[in-house]
Amino acid sequence: MKILASTVAFVLLAALPLTAQSAPDPSAARRKEIAELRAELARLAARLDALEKAEATSATLPAASATGAPASSAPAVSSSAPAPAASTATTVASTPAAAPATVDDFLHGTTLGFGLDGYYGYNFNQPIGRANLLRVYDVTSNSFSINQASLVVERIPTIDSRFGGRLDLQFGQATETLQGSYANEQRAQVWRNLFQAYGSYLAPVGSGLQIDFGKFASALGVEGNYTKDQIAYSRSFTFNYLPYYHMGVRANYNVTPKINVTYWLVNGAQQTEDFNGFKSQAFILNFKPASTVSWNVNYYFGQEQRDVLPTDNPGAPTSPMQPGLPATNITPAPNGRNHIFDTYATWNVTPKLTLVGEADYVISRAQHESNPTHVAIGAAYIRYALPKDWSIGSRFEYFDDRGALFSGKTQALKEFTFVADRKLAPGMLARAEYRRDFSNKNFFTTDREGVLVKQQSTATLGLIFWWGNKQGQW
Repeated sequence: MKILASTVAFVLLAALPLTAQSAPDPSAARRKEIAELRAELARLAARLDALEKAEATSATLPAASATGAPASSAPAVSSSAPAPAASTATTVASTPAAAPATVDDFLHGTTLGFGLDGYYGYNFNQPIGRANLLRVYDVTSNSFSINQASLVVERIPTIDSRFGGRLDLQFGQATETLQGSYANEQRAQVWRNLFQAYGSYLAPVGSGLQIDFGKFASALGVEGNYTKDQIAYSRSFTFNYLPYYHMGVRANYNVTPKINVTYWLVNGAQQTEDFNGFKSQAFILNFKPASTVSWNVNYYFGQEQRDVLPTDNPGAPTSPMQPGLPATNITPAPNGRNHIFDTYATWNVTPKLTLVGEADYVISRAQHESNPTHVAIGAAYIRYALPKDWSIGSRFEYFDDRGALFSGKTQALKEFTFVADRKLAPGMLARAEYRRDFSNKNFFTTDREGVLVKQQSTATLGLIFWWGNKQGQW
């Protein structure tokens, strides 16, 4: 603006003398008019210069006071400098104000996620006690229920900051399912609300070797804990049977951009505190042959039987030790092994269509010389996205429970699930589900005591909420 004003003034001032010289004999009135015009142009140039300085000042000071952000670092007129000429303004760089602390500065790359998962379900068998057999999260019928309320805090290690960690706090019915059982935890009340808690370090080895220590969710099986990331609302028999979590050490390494390997050394399946002294191991391979395909091949083996008798907990200690810790050995101690062969693949056929396949085979022995019992599982999933934030999905599963490892009864279980859901708003999902479970034996309870049938059907409406700055799958 200053350059434009100076240029206009210069042109006009230069033009006026030429106009005066063109007159053969200008009168005194004409000379007076020219002088007045020159004075007016000088006043206009000075006023434009003053307006420019005022504009530069307002562009820095009010912005900082109105928003709380630091003042602009663009050059500004120094208040102590003498008034500059119209064409040569003297400027100095202002010193940026210190930025006030923000939540992101405090977290330093840490993400927070809050979740609430609730449902209403109805079992058409109207079972005594309103309990759905073999269900892991949708456990009650004809009742408004909170599956879980969750808090997830995560900091992923990077090359610039090599340490990180994750903490998942969990409240609600799911805590009884995942880590509230005294069948697998010696002191369940101690660990009930701690679903995951581990620290991470990215070692400078090759492409980066990530080492985690603590309690972490199991990678066995394609389904996970958080409903918003699943195709169906209910979980499969497979999810119910395979381990939910492990306590120990794991190491993860990208061999190539398409191949990842992971190794675990853990207490066992769902054992925050070991109850047999044997350390289980797992070898996890993940292949990504294409950007739309992910394939896991997993092998896990360990000893999952107790070698000590459980004690009442909470209760008085039987010796000078923490309440709930065992003090009596089992003789002879079980020394059989469990072997889990697990594989699953996900294929995003199109941006709207997703296909998933899963297969598992489990061998278990109570003693090393015992005859083995087996479980064979197969499952298929499909999901299709519809317009206006709708989607539909389905799951079919076959579970051969030979030896009664899962249900307590040798039987062939099957289930079919159909799902329709809609994302009502960012961070809010409504999911309706119909599911039918089958067996080749009379197993499922009814409204009459002692009367069992071969099937149960349920209808469920789930509402899932999540918020925070954690993005993607949890």
